[in-house]
Amino acid sequence: MFVKTGDKVRVISGKDKGKEGTIKKTLAKDNRVIVEGVNMVKKHQKPSNEYPQGGVIDKEAPIQVSNVMLVDPSNNEPTRIGFKVVDGKKVRVAKKSGQTLD
Repeated sequence: MFVKTGDKVRVISGKDKGKEGTIKKTLAKDNRVIVEGVNMVKKHQKPSNEYPQGGVIDKEAPIQVSNVMLVDPSNNEPTRIGFKVVDGKKVRVAKKSGQTLD
């Protein structure tokens, strides 16, 4: 998977196309990510210690990782990712600017 927790991404397809957010969690086994503020769904929550009132809450649902693109920090545009070996370490490289991301 080319994205990590904490990366800034832009949604490139689906109902939330164009929205930006940071990755809260990656689900590598399912090729899905949870992006902050994207793909919000309603969940009916029973009363618990965390939600003493219960009721209907909004929460983020996972989206397919192919529907997001990493945002290049140098020009704030979505970019594809490549990999290079620098000093014996594999690092991610932005295809648009050529800048290393790790």
